[in-house]
Amino acid sequence: MLQKLLYGGKSVYVETLSLGPLGTNCYIISKDQQALIIDPGGDADKVKHYLEEHNLMPLAILLTHAHFDHIGAVHELRTSLNLDVYLHQNEVNWLEEPELNRSILFFGTSGAIKTIPPEHILQEGTLQIGTFNFEVVHTPGHSPGSVTFIFHDEGFIVSGDVLFHQGIGRTDIPEGSITVLAESISKHLYTLPEHFVVYPGHGVKTTIGEEMYTNPYTLAFYKQ
Repeated sequence: MLQKLLYGGKSVYVETLSLGPLGTNCYIISKDQQALIIDPGGDADKVKHYLEEHNLMPLAILLTHAHFDHIGAVHELRTSLNLDVYLHQNEVNWLEEPELNRSILFFGTSGAIKTIPPEHILQEGTLQIGTFNFEVVHTPGHSPGSVTFIFHDEGFIVSGDVLFHQGIGRTDIPEGSITVLAESISKHLYTLPEHFVVYPGHGVKTTIGEEMYTNPYTLAFYKQ
């Protein structure tokens, strides 16, 4: 579903595509006919069709983390569109290791997902790509290299599998930690303005305020 945002008199569009075997949210963020692709979990043809239909020039592929359901279309898109990939240092080997991105566990060896390492390492701080300016924060807990992209001017975040509508990312998986995830959410996300829109890795969008006051999982953090 396409959402139009306004800031500084300019239009920013956020398109949500449900892709891959788990219906992962892939986001195409566009402005001035330039676009960022976030978490293309599969179905590369759908991503390319959207770009062509709206006459958009993709600039990069950004990954909130490198579990298989968020990277399924990375190889085809990076090669066919000549795009660089951005990923956190803690998961730099996951793109080329199906055991680490868990695709071999889900699909078996015949369907393992594998591609070359990222061209760029995501670090905390401000990142500028084309006309886009946003903040990268390290938000581990679901996975060691999970990051959240914060678009301060536009008033939204892309949280990957860290924070969902009325939920949080799984921590009962290798290298997951409920304690670390709770710290990531409380330190980096719940300090943001309450009106900020949250675009999660799965499910519907929400807001920081709604989750801060009603999310049963994060409320449980503060009761401990």
